[in-house]
Amino acid sequence: MTIYLVGIDGGGTSCRAAVAGPDGRILARGQSGPANILSDPDTALENIAGATRVAFNEAGLDPDGIASARAVLGVAGHNVGKAVHHVKQRLPFAEADIESDGLIALQGALGDKDGIVAILGTGTIYISRHRERVTYTGGWGFTVGDLGSGARIGHALLQESLLAYDGIHDVSPLISSVLTEFNNDPRELVEFARQAKPGAFGRYAPRVFEFGERGDAVAARLLKDAAISVDEALDLLVARGTKKICLLGGLGPFYPSWIASRHQELLAKPEGDALTGAVALALARFGRRQEAIA
Repeated sequence: MTIYLVGIDGGGTSCRAAVAGPDGRILARGQSGPANILSDPDTALENIAGATRVAFNEAGLDPDGIASARAVLGVAGHNVGKAVHHVKQRLPFAEADIESDGLIALQGALGDKDGIVAILGTGTIYISRHRERVTYTGGWGFTVGDLGSGARIGHALLQESLLAYDGIHDVSPLISSVLTEFNNDPRELVEFARQAKPGAFGRYAPRVFEFGERGDAVAARLLKDAAISVDEALDLLVARGTKKICLLGGLGPFYPSWIASRHQELLAKPEGDALTGAVALALARFGRRQEAIA
């Protein structure tokens, strides 16, 4: 009987799965709904199983093989013991390890090499590997952290829009686009912001980068401030000896021209994605065991 390997990338908006053969070669991928093991573990379990079934079906495999598969899951909240225990005991796999979504992103981008991944999306977190030691920096959430993140950039944009409305700061085309969206009524903007989650703020970040590339003065100022935070974190990690940087996350492609030139010189394209990393970890952890069984 062939024992398959499964990689899972579970996030707050979607869950992605990849099924691979015993040699680690990915056969197919699948996707389903959100898989947040902290806020809704039962739904996460349904979507982990669902994405895996899709992957097995896409590969032309019998879904009954899921029960004998070995898996590595990368999810937020991997360090919260209660959530991990609840989910791990109910997974549909024969064996599974639950790791951070950052670790599978690191493995996918760098393989076994040393380097840094900066995951720049709604939040920010930096993971580095140096001489086999993996360290995590940041990732403390929007309330007290995530500097340089999409949520922070979007929040700063709305602040600037109110300052411009009051005449304290100058209006720019970027600011005009935001005020127009809220019907030039600051009360609508404030009401939106009062109820907004980080993701709602974060959806404004791509617009700031778009206007920044056009030379918008307000966008440029916001992005320079955000890039300072990213550069500070990268300075710390580079000083420890890591000389390769991969920018990941939704804002990863936007940031290269805004970070310091000393970091631009160290940028490298990721070798693969987080699912690739999850499968690679599954092969490293369970592959030898399968050989022994065979």
